[in-house]
Amino acid sequence: MIDSVRNTVLSIISKDNRGYITPFEFNLFAKQAQMEIFEDYIYTYSNAMNKQNARLNGIGYSNIVRKAEEVLDLFRPDPLSLTYVVSQFPLPSDLYLTQTVIYNDSVEVDKAPSNILNLLTSNMTSPTTSYPVYTQNNNSIKVYPLTIVSDITLDYLRTPVDPKWTWVSLIDGAPIFDQGANDYQDFELPIADEPKLVVKILQYAGISIREADIAQAASSEEVQDKQDKQ
Repeated sequence: MIDSVRNTVLSIISKDNRGYITPFEFNLFAKQAQMEIFEDYIYTYSNAMNKQNARLNGIGYSNIVRKAEEVLDLFRPDPLSLTYVVSQFPLPSDLYLTQTVIYNDSVEVDKAPSNILNLLTSNMTSPTTSYPVYTQNNNSIKVYPLTIVSDITLDYLRTPVDPKWTWVSLIDGAPIFDQGANDYQDFELPIADEPKLVVKILQYAGISIREADIAQAASSEEVQDKQDKQ
């Protein structure tokens, strides 16, 4: 999909005499565009779930929730067993959002409130192995009671892998797409998001365009490609 997106972007830029986006610039804009759309799915899912739980247009919001879930599931790895290191459990480097923390395959570990000290010093609320809690920083979580040093599993959303349009050489000043490069990476979003990616990449490049114009540009690009192959 990434080559199709780039061809459409360049076609629109060329048509409007807006200059040129280098492969380096395209990859930077592509990364930002993918991340923005990914975060939109999280927001849409959360917003639709809140409205569905409030019994507001349940059927419609149910469809929105299901669609967002299908996309977000692409970024939901299998539950990960964490390894205890110096009083903490380091988190995976690709973590974007913690979903749930499970102890001993059965007990959900709640996230501790901000007043963790009050919680720990109270006989009534002090964490136990039956009701554990955790705190989280950027790189790790700490589970209470501190006697828990194993059997912690993380369910999480990972950060999308940065897309990268790769090329091999220059012919007449034009880079040639190389899908076989070791560092090649396509977008991780559904194919249906291609128009959104094109729009956002153009916006990052300082070019405004309606989504309806993208289909026309993409169609023109496809016709030109077929003619070039004849």
